[in-house]
Amino acid sequence: MTALLESVEQKDLRSAVAALGRRHGRDHDREALWSEAGKLGYLGVNLPEEYGGGGGGITELSIVLEELGAAGCPLLMLVVSPAICGTVIARFGTEAQKQRWLPGLADGTRTMAFGITEPDAGSNSHRITTTARRDGTDWLLTGRKVFVSGVDIADATLVVGRTEDTRTGRLKPCLFVVPRDTPGFERRPIEMELHAAEKQFELTLDDVRLPADALVGGGTSHAFGSGGEDAGLLQLFAGLNPERVMTAAFAIGVGRHALSRALDYARERTVWKTPIGAHQAIAHPLAQAHIDLELARLMMQKAAYLYDSGDDTGAGEAANMAKYAAGEACVKAVDQAVHTLGGNGLTREFGLARLITAARVARIAPVSREMILNYVSHQTLGLPKSY
Repeated sequence: MTALLESVEQKDLRSAVAALGRRHGRDHDREALWSEAGKLGYLGVNLPEEYGGGGGGITELSIVLEELGAAGCPLLMLVVSPAICGTVIARFGTEAQKQRWLPGLADGTRTMAFGITEPDAGSNSHRITTTARRDGTDWLLTGRKVFVSGVDIADATLVVGRTEDTRTGRLKPCLFVVPRDTPGFERRPIEMELHAAEKQFELTLDDVRLPADALVGGGTSHAFGSGGEDAGLLQLFAGLNPERVMTAAFAIGVGRHALSRALDYARERTVWKTPIGAHQAIAHPLAQAHIDLELARLMMQKAAYLYDSGDDTGAGEAANMAKYAAGEACVKAVDQAVHTLGGNGLTREFGLARLITAARVARIAPVSREMILNYVSHQTLGLPKSY
């Protein structure tokens, strides 16, 4: 499959990242892995070369996350910092914003979190209540965000807010870069059962004062309407499609890791003089898990290709499908891996039990599978809405 869909450079990238992942393994030190991946240029493969990136796209970045996940050391902030925030700033930021943020995002010396989800709105951009109002040349940002990954290790958070349209009185999305130590910008950790190096936070913004250049794109309109106050919705969805592709990569990597552990065990574990992997009751479910992961990867590659080609509409449909397929495939692969090992599948030694919770993330975040089914039924199949 990869010989048909990946270039020589992409296959070389996959091999190199896989080797990096094997060196660090599932007991990795997150900071050390992040630093080395940044120095090797893997964190910024999707960002423009003129700002220190690799000049590739989400296709290349998804390869990085998938292979690290397959080695047991997925970096969740890859979904957020270079994929969402880096993409939004590269596409819509002012020149000053690009110069300030992209080189650091590319080499890993700077990290950015992403705040969209709210307690009462989820990630529904039409119900977001975090609002920004002008105060002279500054902005005042007020609201709450939840389930924001890695705020404690991020230099800034890209916050989705809304401003009032003076023509219509309606609120419209806008994106702001909020540095970590900005007065009024408070964070509180959310206790999670999820085993992950990156913590989750609730954010409170109480009249957070931001300069005019904190608004992505700057001004009312920038770069032919692609930035600033009039283009927040365009910016938002330009970041959400890569988020779905990268969530699929995360899920596929985790599923591959679990499957690999189960296959090793099934080849070696012997009962009645025969390895358990010789029995179809063990072999067939593992084969099905492999097929499901490969099919999900195909859709992920399609979504990444469409996005990198500039087809945002086509990428939106494919990215949602890829995220759905990968989430389902990951959960099934992890479940079957644990089942294959039996009691050993729940021990710390084999490290599979921790994946049971992690695998559910791809079903839930950044959008639930039910909302993806709504999207496909309405947008693709043309069925009426129930809401």
